[in-house]
Amino acid sequence: MTPDEQENIPLAARQAPKRLEDFAGQPHLLGPGKMLRRLLEADMIKSAVFFGPPGCGKTATARYIASRTQAYTVELNAAAAGVADIKKVLAEARERARTPTFDQKRTLVILDEIHHFNKTQQDVLLPSVERGDIILIGITTENPYFYINTALLSRFSVFEFKALGEKDLLKILNRAAEKEKAQIAADAADYFITQANGDSRKMLNAAELAFVTTPPAQDGLKHIDLDIAKECIQRRHLNYDKKGDEHYDIISAFIKSMRGSDPDAAVYWLARMLESGEDPRFIARRILICACEDVGLAEPYAIMIAQAAFAAAEELGMPEVRIPLAHAAIYVACCPKSNSAYLAVDAALTEVREGKYRPVPDHLRSGGKNRGYKYAHDFPNHYVKQLYMPSPMQFFKPGVLGKEAAIIERLKKIKGE
Repeated sequence: MTPDEQENIPLAARQAPKRLEDFAGQPHLLGPGKMLRRLLEADMIKSAVFFGPPGCGKTATARYIASRTQAYTVELNAAAAGVADIKKVLAEARERARTPTFDQKRTLVILDEIHHFNKTQQDVLLPSVERGDIILIGITTENPYFYINTALLSRFSVFEFKALGEKDLLKILNRAAEKEKAQIAADAADYFITQANGDSRKMLNAAELAFVTTPPAQDGLKHIDLDIAKECIQRRHLNYDKKGDEHYDIISAFIKSMRGSDPDAAVYWLARMLESGEDPRFIARRILICACEDVGLAEPYAIMIAQAAFAAAEELGMPEVRIPLAHAAIYVACCPKSNSAYLAVDAALTEVREGKYRPVPDHLRSGGKNRGYKYAHDFPNHYVKQLYMPSPMQFFKPGVLGKEAAIIERLKKIKGE
């Protein structure tokens, strides 16, 4: 490859590790003595799936394997390749493995974004993997247990890659700066790293923009300061796929923060979703559910606040809708908590489905006044003891926080307990 051709390759690709020592992060996979490292060192890699967030080294590891193995390598992207492309590769691999002129050479297939293949497309791969015609390395940002056929997955080793930490990203950034004859100020390096969200490719793409647009100073180095770094990253890009794992992880963190009475965490996860373009109505529905399920009778007004936020989400768009959503999320997070209503209805549903059948008592039926029904408002405290359910059971067990404590006292008082 000529120097000009080398220059046309993106910095992130040029920085791909050539030795195991050059890898940053993933010590649980690539550290001394770890399984994946042992397989790499012995050139004994079998079919596997690498999954994890973007820019954490999945593709770099697969290409490192390709550079070290004796196998013939084919790279495909499942978002662009069709069944016909796959069948051609598999037929050639089978021929390669069986023809003496090819010295029975193995074929390594690196299939990026394997989650884009549907179940039928994945089935095409299964016989070749099973026979050993190919070594398949599937790469995905999604959870393979949700997106890959069970039959195919059972023939894979599954390796989970983690988002790169700040030290890992700094190591990569410094190595790139050294090769590009650049010097990055500490605050500029912090900015590149913080904005990357654990994605080394994103960080290097921004750094490359800084390197190519900054002329060398008298000392021969390209000096990258914070202002230059900010110009290279106009707006932070967040990893957020409305149908992917990140979507479900963040909404889960949002709900659990409100349930856990942490308003700061709740409003942070809210901001993450809004900044990523999440539908405000989706967020409002979750606040409404939390107000009922987790606050409940401890603060009955929570459902009203949440309902108002939902109505606002129906009418308003960004940026205005952020305010009523934050109002409701913070209010729900700060409320006393009770799940007694949630537990009560689930217990009652279980009894309806699995318990004994209970007919409506005669005095509760339509026109029951003629069968002995007692009208509660005719009695002191608007309460009278009578049978409301055959074989009575307690489903509602009130808590002791917030306004629910008053419910306990009222029930005790009118019942004379």
